[in-house]
Amino acid sequence: MAFLDNSGDIILDAVLTDAGRARLAAGDGSFKITKFAFADDEIDYSKYDKNNINGTAYYAIDILSTPVFEAFTNNTSTMKSKLVSIAKNNLLYLPVVLFNETDGEPLNQVSTQAQNSFSVLVDETTDDVFEALSSDNRQGVFFAVKNTNKFVQLDQGLDTTEISKNQSLDPSLVETHYIIEVDNRLGVLASPSNIAQPFSFLDDDNVATYNVANVADTQGFFAPLTAQTVGSPIDGPRGGAFRFKLKPSLELQTSNFLFTKLGSSGNTWNGASGTYSYIDSIVKVTGATTGYSINVPVRYVKKD
Repeated sequence: MAFLDNSGDIILDAVLTDAGRARLAAGDGSFKITKFAFADDEIDYSKYDKNNINGTAYYAIDILSTPVFEAFTNNTSTMKSKLVSIAKNNLLYLPVVLFNETDGEPLNQVSTQAQNSFSVLVDETTDDVFEALSSDNRQGVFFAVKNTNKFVQLDQGLDTTEISKNQSLDPSLVETHYIIEVDNRLGVLASPSNIAQPFSFLDDDNVATYNVANVADTQGFFAPLTAQTVGSPIDGPRGGAFRFKLKPSLELQTSNFLFTKLGSSGNTWNGASGTYSYIDSIVKVTGATTGYSINVPVRYVKKD
């Protein structure tokens, strides 16, 4: 959906996504719009100029003149920055989600990126090569068969020193539900204990959506963050930590087709001998409360 400026008249351009059209075409009454969202992907708020000599009416003129996307149907390519409504009007800061890449708490369990991504090995042969490397060269690696205690950890809270981390984060800003989007052809979301999770929805682009809530969380996805938690990148009041792993898809484990179609080859790791095929991808994690999202870079690796 998009708003288009047509010489003073506001035009609402709305189209259905592929998934929406499929449900409408079913003709069984299942197509019902019950919720909708707005986004501001096109807007660069740094263009707000409070020093404009023409006065306050012109402070946002550059923002208001920004071209707006026309509506298009690919749901994976639009609405990356959704708007949220928050009742309180006295907030000076909004929460963010940051990678925790320190060996703080729990000690030696938080995985860090290496070569700007996390690596998911896809078979036991590749596991064997990386298992023989030093611990430094195994940083950021998730094994296909051999389970380790490492996981990705994302910390949520106010990233500011203006408010003490000893203060509690407003409960209305604490993320208790995350939406994770994974290319289902490549990987599967797993708990910190390496248990694969069922997805909630699979769209026409093979993107699987997982909904993970803190209600009755028995698999360790959520963990508390306090002022005493060592190694958190959040400088101000803290909400909580979200932890997860990734497992390779059966397709990557048993076939070279996607590596040939989508991947590249080369020596993908310092200290690893031989050549490797790999596919670079992104896992998107979005907080359901504040709408803040973070992209987790992932590289799926297979020894040739």
